[in-house]
This record gives sequence, structure tokens and C-alpha cells, in this order.
Amino acid sequence: MAKPALTATVVVVVAALALVATAATLAPAEADDPEKVDKWFTTLSHAERKTTRLHFYFHDTLSGKSPTAVRIAEAPMTEKSPTLFGLVNMIDDPLTKGPEPESPLVGRAQGFYASAGLESLGLHMNINLVFTSPEYNGSTLSIMGRNPAFETYREMPIVGGTGVFRLASGIATAKTYFFNLTTGDAVVEYKVVAMHY
Repeated sequence: MAKPALTATVVVVVAALALVATAATLAPAEADDPEKVDKWFTTLSHAERKTTRLHFYFHDTLSGKSPTAVRIAEAPMTEKSPTLFGLVNMIDDPLTKGPEPESPLVGRAQGFYASAGLESLGLHMNINLVFTSPEYNGSTLSIMGRNPAFETYREMPIVGGTGVFRLASGIATAKTYFFNLTTGDAVVEYKVVAMHY
């Protein structure tokens, strides 16, 4: 029988390799050519900063036959904690135009979130929004920050981006549209304001 620590390590490595493979598949062709990227940076001093507003729904599914969020680590005290302190979930959540699961897919949220609050639920989010819609295909926005998931309004920073969203900064706001207390499944409405070149 495998040791729990070894099993968790294998799961993390497999998940990381899957994320890298997915990112490589979705990455724009320009990223494969360092000379084109370098040329883009040389013209940056003349570029105007753009603002893009996005609106989509994030589907975080922990239950059923095809979960999009899986527990990869926890602390010895996690199950006794009212905030699940120490829990880490790896995600590959669909992003859709509307709140319904069958709504058109616009991308995926890939990364992880961890319960980082001892006294109140505060998730540390470290995710990439990987867009698949024709306008932004292969471009990403990176979110890293605190998500107090039970509050009505949450604000998290955009800390970077690729493709169309190179050198992005901005704000992602989240509002829970649906939450199942039994399973933990959630649909969250996201509104993003990203500034980029």
C-alpha cells in the first residue's frame, strides 16, 4: 500500500504535468518564437494601454463522476477546523458565458485554491484564466490573492497575463451565483477589468 505522502506527491506531479500539457496546447503560436516576443517588447514604448472588461461564470465541481476540483493536500487539523484550514484543491474549472453548465465555454480556470484562514474562511487563489473563445484564444490572465468565499462581494488582483493580455494588471470581482452546502459545488459570477498592452 502506498504511503499517503507519496501518493499526494504523485497526484501533485501528475496534475502539474497535465496543466503544463494543456497550457502548451492552448498557447498562441507567437509564444513559440522568442524573436517575435522580443520584437513586441521593443515596440512597447509606443503602445497604448488598453482596458478589457470580461464577464463569465466559474463552475467549481467537487462532486460526481467528473469533478473539476480535487483535494490534493490537507493538514492533520483540516477536518476539525471550521474553515477547513490547510485544505488545498487543484482545479480545472470551466468558464462559461452564462451560469448554466451547458452555456458556451469561454475558457478554463486552472491552478489551485487553499484554505488559508484560521478564524474565517479565506481562500488563497492562485489560478490562470485560460481563454478559448476566438477573440482571446490561448491568452491568459493570472489571479493571485485572497478570496473570502462566503462574503457577497470579493475582489482579487490580476497579477499578469499572456497573449492578448501581456503585462496585465487589474481586478477580478467574484459573486456566488449558486452554492451547494452539502457537496461544496459552486457557480461563481466573475467580472474582470484588465489593463494590458
